[in-house]
Amino acid sequence: MHADSWAIKAKQLGLRSRAVFKLEEILKKTKALKKGPSHILDIGSAPGGWSELIRSVSPLSQIFAIDLLEMDLIEGVTFFQEDIINIDQIEEISLLKNKFDLVISDLAPNLTGIRTVDEENIFDLNILTLETATNYLKQGNSSFIIKTFQNSLLKKLRLEMEKSFQLVQTYKPAASKSKSGEIYLYGVNPL
Repeated sequence: MHADSWAIKAKQLGLRSRAVFKLEEILKKTKALKKGPSHILDIGSAPGGWSELIRSVSPLSQIFAIDLLEMDLIEGVTFFQEDIINIDQIEEISLLKNKFDLVISDLAPNLTGIRTVDEENIFDLNILTLETATNYLKQGNSSFIIKTFQNSLLKKLRLEMEKSFQLVQTYKPAASKSKSGEIYLYGVNPL
C-alpha cells in the first residue's frame, strides 16, 4: 500500500496515525480546545493519536478515552477498553456527566461493502456518539467533533446535530484523502 505524505509525516514524527493532523487542523480553526485544564472525552480512541495530541497541547486537561480496540497507554490519559454502549457503567466517566468541555470521536464501524448497510451502520453509530456527547458535555461553552462520511444520511445526521447544538459546521481537513468520503462535523454550545 502506498503511504501518502501525511502518513509519511506522521511516521517521521513518531505519531500513532495520520488522523492527528485532521484533528489538529479542526482544533486550530474552531478553537474548541480551551486554555487551561479541561475535561476531554475521546470516543473511538484507538490507536490513540487524538488523545496523544490533546495531551501534548493541553497537558493540564483530564483526558478519558474509550474504544473496543486495544490502545497502548498514554501518560495522562485514562483509557477504557469498552463499548460506547456501556459508557454509563464506567464510573470514572459517568461521575463527570455534564462536565466535559470537549468530546471528540474518530469512531467508525467495520464496513461490509454493502452501501445501504454501511450507511445505516455509520448513521446509527454517529447517533449513539451524538447522544453520548450531549449527555456528557457541560452546558454552555463546550464542543463536539465527530467523524462521519458523505453519504445519503449525512444531511439527516447534521439536522440531528443542529437540534443539539447552537452552531454546527462541516470540515474536510487537508489530511483527509481526497477520495475518502470522511468528513467531520463540529458542534458548539449544546442546547
